[in-house]
Amino acid sequence: MTPTFDTIKTAVEKTGLTRRGGFHADPGEGASAAPIAPDGCRTLILIGDIGGDFWPRFRAERRDEPDPLDAWTRRVLGPVASDLGAKVFYPFDGPPHWPFQQWATRAEGLRCAPIGPLMHPAAGPWHSYRGALGFADKIDLPPVAQTAHACDGCSEKPCLSGCPVNAFSAASFALDACVGHLKSPEGAPCLTGGCLARRACPVGADRAYAPDHQEFLARAFLRAFGD
Repeated sequence: MTPTFDTIKTAVEKTGLTRRGGFHADPGEGASAAPIAPDGCRTLILIGDIGGDFWPRFRAERRDEPDPLDAWTRRVLGPVASDLGAKVFYPFDGPPHWPFQQWATRAEGLRCAPIGPLMHPAAGPWHSYRGALGFADKIDLPPVAQTAHACDGCSEKPCLSGCPVNAFSAASFALDACVGHLKSPEGAPCLTGGCLARRACPVGADRAYAPDHQEFLARAFLRAFGD
């Protein structure tokens, strides 16, 4: 039996993660030269987090292994996908990587902040996508909520000026400057407390990740791009 949007929510929340939005893929879309959805999936449901709610669960269950968050995600989402009769896709698979930003824009209508992350209307930059469930059948979905993009009403753009080494501009990101700063003694506040530019955003400040969550992400970023 094909699950409903609500039963998917119930199943996913048992993992500590959250069912996000979804969208319908047109037949054959996955077979195109530049597919937005995997071949054979009529419905794609995004799975993720809002405000770091999953973090205590992950922290209690993490193991000493490479990429512990990705490994934990596979452990908890794999059985859910199997129980629901779905295929599971992860943003950390690849290359090639699945286009999660495009999926999120289509599923939830989100748009990017000037520094890159998609902006959630309530949690601002403090949310993430950890996977997606693909179903062969068309599942009834609620309409995508039409909400104003928070950055449109933000004239000061503190995220762009919050970086100590001015790594962000409206058009680009200076990766080398960011990595060099994180490796330096002066970069300790960003490395141990999280990106200062992201923390400068006033939207969703009450949903900001816990300090150890932010440090985990900063160190993972440095491992990925700092060599």
